[in-house]
Amino acid sequence: MSIESKIAADYESAASIVHQWQQEGFNVVFTNGCFDLIHKGHILYLEEASEQGDKLIVAINADKSVSQLKGKHRPIKDQDNRALIMAALSFVDLVIIFNEETPLELIEMLTPDILVKGGDWKPNQIVGSEHVIDHGGSVLSLRFVEGYSTTALEEKIKKA
Repeated sequence: MSIESKIAADYESAASIVHQWQQEGFNVVFTNGCFDLIHKGHILYLEEASEQGDKLIVAINADKSVSQLKGKHRPIKDQDNRALIMAALSFVDLVIIFNEETPLELIEMLTPDILVKGGDWKPNQIVGSEHVIDHGGSVLSLRFVEGYSTTALEEKIKKA
């Protein structure tokens, strides 16, 4: 499978893939984030996320959403670059870009078996948790790797 083929063109194609995986008996894990400058914390988190099931979907905030969340100076990398880098990771099975403020609509459309976020989120704070639980899935808050953040990396670059 090529790297680019791991990037869903739209929600409908992502839903088709996910539902096929589920019919084949795979447990589908979903996470989301900006993933602007990939660092050790991201990699360890995504690896742990992939270990929670059979297939890992990563939803990436669109550029406009990143700017709203992080400030006008972000993202550093555009959404197409971020999606391609994410798709290149061997433990990521599908990448999709979402344009909304939160991935709730996408989560409701995909209905993953397992929803995960980093340890800085409590399970009941995770967007889509009610939907996933109501459909028999589980919601997990994974470990948070201290000392690594895109904001800290950005500040280090500015000082250099």
